[in-house]
Amino acid sequence: MGRRGYLPKFRRKVLDLLKAGRATTELAHDLDISTQTIYTWRRQDRIDRGLEPGLTSGEKAEPAVARRRIAELETELQATRRAIELIRQAAPPEDDVKPSR
Repeated sequence: MGRRGYLPKFRRKVLDLLKAGRATTELAHDLDISTQTIYTWRRQDRIDRGLEPGLTSGEKAEPAVARRRIAELETELQATRRAIELIRQAAPPEDDVKPSR
């Protein structure tokens, strides 16, 4: 299983080495990463610079951020619903409440 989550600084250095003329297979071997990873980074870099069509890194990140926020809101809603349920169980129904004199 490969390593996930390379730092942007590391990715940038790999791309700089590619631009400087190093071979993809050589870099992959020396840095112990797959050639496919390097190809993917290179393609995404070209998209980000507007040289190829596709979703930019920022555009790809937006749905992930939205999904995380939706999950947070669903968790909050579930907690609120549970709190309301507990309050209803603890409080007597309004019909049983007698007005105070």
